[in-house]
Formats: sequence, C-alpha cells, structure tokens
Amino acid sequence: MDTRQKGVSQKGTAMVEFALILPLLLLLTFVTTEFGRAIYQYNTITKSVRDAVRYLSLQTPGTHITEAQNLVVYGNIAGTGTPLALGLSTSNVLTPTWQTAGANPLINTVTVTVSGYKFIPLYSSVFGLAFTDASGKITYSNISATMRSSI
Repeated sequence: MDTRQKGVSQKGTAMVEFALILPLLLLLTFVTTEFGRAIYQYNTITKSVRDAVRYLSLQTPGTHITEAQNLVVYGNIAGTGTPLALGLSTSNVLTPTWQTAGANPLINTVTVTVSGYKFIPLYSSVFGLAFTDASGKITYSNISATMRSSI
C-alpha cells in the first residue's frame, strides 16, 4: 500500500471520532456549569444568612425579624429588588431564634436558618434522578449561622 492510499482511507476519521465524543463533552460541560451554579447559589445564601445574623446580633432580641428575612432573600432590609437566588423567598427563612447560656457572663446568641430551598437547574435532567426530586430540583439542607449577640 502506498502512502497516498493510506491518507485517503483515514480522511474522515477525525471527524467521526469528534462526532462520537461530542455528546460526552457537552454533557461534561453542562454538568460542570450546573454544579458551579449550585455552589455559587449555596455560597450566596450562606453569605446572606451571615449578614442577617450579624444584623440581628446588634438588635434587641425578638425584634427586626422581617428586616432580617429581607436581608437573607433580597440583600437589603427594605425587601426590594429581586431575590439573591432564584426561587428563594422569605418563607424559606425560619424565624430567628435567640438563646442564652452561662451565668457570669451571660452569653446571648442569635441563629438564622434557611430551610427547604430548592436549587433550580437550567437543565433539569443534567444531574439525573440521584440528586434531584421529581421536578428536577435539588433541595439543599438547612443553611444556618449563629452569632453572639451584643445585647
């Protein structure tokens, strides 16, 4: 066999190989993108919960609950704008709790918790049924933060 015949027989091989591997590459791209979005939203909610608990730690216990819930969801105490995470609402923010411990000195703490938040992926089937519910959403476990209260 001379070299010209060998070159002709291999002409479309790279294109066929690319066509075979393309679906796997696209799947990996979509999974990576969705996983990154899920982590980003989790970190956004975690930061907003910390901001809310920091805000409440400077307030009188049992007050400013609505403002703290707005701070978690919207990033401001007024409750204006769009939610920081798609699908997050004030109903996901549990009522903050205050606790005291010790005697001398008395330590006051406040806890803010987000419960039942469901991440909404762009491609509902990309994670498969192992990680999602029937609607294709991923339910996060509770996200909470506790801080010592100054009051």
